[in-house]
Amino acid sequence: MTTWIRDVMRFVDVFGKPISQSVPHIYLSALAFAPLSSMIAQHHASLYPSIGILKADRPSTWLDIQPILEGHIASVNSVAFSPDGARIASGSGDETIRLWDAKTGVAIGKPLRGHTGSVRSVTFSPNGARIASGSGDRTIRLWDATTGAAIGEPLKGHKYDWVRSVTFSPDGARIVSGSDDKTILLWDVKTGAAIGKPLQGHTSLVWSVAFSPDGARIASGSHDKTIRLWDVKTGAAIGGPLQGHTGLVLSVAFSPDGARVASGSSDETIWLWDAMTGAAIGKPLQGHTGLVWSVAFSPDGARIASGSGDQTLRLWDAKTGAAISKPLQGHTSSVRSVTFSPDGARIASGSNDKTIRLWDVNTGAAISKPLHSHTRPARRVVPVPDGTLTALHSNDRAPRLRQASINHSGTVSNVDNNLTGLPTTDMVSGMKHPPLCVLYPVC
Repeated sequence: MTTWIRDVMRFVDVFGKPISQSVPHIYLSALAFAPLSSMIAQHHASLYPSIGILKADRPSTWLDIQPILEGHIASVNSVAFSPDGARIASGSGDETIRLWDAKTGVAIGKPLRGHTGSVRSVTFSPNGARIASGSGDRTIRLWDATTGAAIGEPLKGHKYDWVRSVTFSPDGARIVSGSDDKTILLWDVKTGAAIGKPLQGHTSLVWSVAFSPDGARIASGSHDKTIRLWDVKTGAAIGGPLQGHTGLVLSVAFSPDGARVASGSSDETIWLWDAMTGAAIGKPLQGHTGLVWSVAFSPDGARIASGSGDQTLRLWDAKTGAAISKPLQGHTSSVRSVTFSPDGARIASGSNDKTIRLWDVNTGAAISKPLHSHTRPARRVVPVPDGTLTALHSNDRAPRLRQASINHSGTVSNVDNNLTGLPTTDMVSGMKHPPLCVLYPVC
């Protein structure tokens, strides 16, 4: 791919939303606020000498950031990538599921509504066509991943309280669910009917369930501090409980080759287990200072990601158990869910702080930064009824306002940098026909 094509793609990624809302943003916003190194801006800006000129803080290169995925009004309990990596689904205590564009961070469509309790778990079908969700309303629901429409009636069968965890079988034909009623249920995706009898053996609520990659087994983690393995075909328990944790088992995950199971616990550790023998592998992975809510293997099986009540994510070498780099910090509350993208390059995390964040696996850096923290250059210009232009400028944590007049020719002048008494820098000069919104990187 040529440098020119990459620049055009980045230009569209950053400015596509404002341009889609108003074509003049091509000239009024995009060309004016593109970084100095942008070839498309360099080529076209000279053709439009009347566009605004950014006099301060214009970035030299494209910033590798996205907005935080914000929209839920309660904790984000579960996040999942679609199989193609293009979308993220999130389930929240606000009783909704949301879909997000994994590249831009923009919400897709309206929230999926239907549950009457907190959404505890969301998962995509292997072909990406459906989403399954489990809720505190005791039901599992199926959704069309393209339209967001509910598919059929809710799946009912758990006796009471929360459905804590749901996941599709690798062939997409079944769903397994774990519940506060201490049981695991299997469901026929096509008919919505329960398959066989409940899988019983745990002595406390079942917090997490997972299918093995070959679909032959299920792993479950429970508040009884154990992990259990189950034969999908017969429903029988395989061997005895896997014991070692001294706290509640909150998350279980199979490795991609099906040979291992990882478990996260309120005892602040992650354990690895041999999926065939049930024996513990090595020593517990220690480093978190809060309960471990979620664990996930990378697609190649080389790494494990964990999310914790200590507000951090950690990466671990799945072979040695060693921590990889420092904790990933950014969330302001417990990290409830972590998942790898299908290509293994990113991690999505959901938190009690009501947001979803994206992380670069190789660098450990946050791909997303808060919109509200103003830790990146931001510019907003809004004409007000009295004919002046009110502008918000921030490149740190302090909002900065200034006001300017718009003369009869439509040119900005008389910028007042002391509207709020806060330090500012001039933002625009000589802008004709000011846009309703000028914001870098996106409106």
